[in-house]
Amino acid sequence: MRFISIFLCVFLLTSCDYLLVQEKEDNTSEIVAIVDTDKLFKEDLKNVLPRNISKEDSLIIVKSFIQDWAVNKLLLKGAANNNTSASLRNINKLVQDYKESLLINNYKEELIKQQLDTVISNDEVEQYYLVNNENFKLNEVLVKSKYLYFNYTINDQKEIVKLFKSDKINDAEELERQQLSFKIYQLNDSIWTELDKVLLKLPFSKENLLKKSKFIQKQDSLGLYLVAIKDVLNRNDIAPLSYIKSTIKEMILHKRKIELIREIEKIIVKDATKNNNFKIY
Repeated sequence: MRFISIFLCVFLLTSCDYLLVQEKEDNTSEIVAIVDTDKLFKEDLKNVLPRNISKEDSLIIVKSFIQDWAVNKLLLKGAANNNTSASLRNINKLVQDYKESLLINNYKEELIKQQLDTVISNDEVEQYYLVNNENFKLNEVLVKSKYLYFNYTINDQKEIVKLFKSDKINDAEELERQQLSFKIYQLNDSIWTELDKVLLKLPFSKENLLKKSKFIQKQDSLGLYLVAIKDVLNRNDIAPLSYIKSTIKEMILHKRKIELIREIEKIIVKDATKNNNFKIY
């Protein structure tokens, strides 16, 4: 009986050793790179390669990834050996400070989400604009304009030019109905747009486009460009409210956030003092 027990123990130990060796060999077959005791496995490369990539490109990406992995590990080892205990303490403190900062900011953001009033009325926007409009001077030229471009193959070219020049609402609506026939178009001249954005669409110089003439046309080998400038605002002019309305809303929200954070901090300190969790000696 004793012999059988000893035999079973030896068998179990031998089996365990075999399984460990076998597992090690299996793992080793999955290793693609080693730096000291750090190992990179095939499993780590799964998310590196994009789909539908050629074999040649995949080899290049994998080799680059392995190289970067090795360099990072070697640099990290060199940095660890080179750093003194004082510098390591400093690094640990920086890491701790950064972690605390992330936690605090995340907590503040959650409180802001719960308590911040995000509804901003038009009256509030207008009041903010009136009080601060000197701070909203333009850094670019703005225009109210309309333009279009059509091929010579289009029918009723003269009629389109006539409709385009007209200030009548009915003519504008008729032009809108034909807009799918145009290669390029922007027919709403009630909105302010940066002149540089308009120039990207049209073969005009800035000087030609801003001439006193409100209507300009230009032809090329394929078709005709029509442009009408309704109004212009130059650099250092006060930006119109409609153009910066979204910016003003962001500024009002930011101001509310700052005020809310200050109020939250006051309440936290007040509650902590009341509950004897905060004392000054």
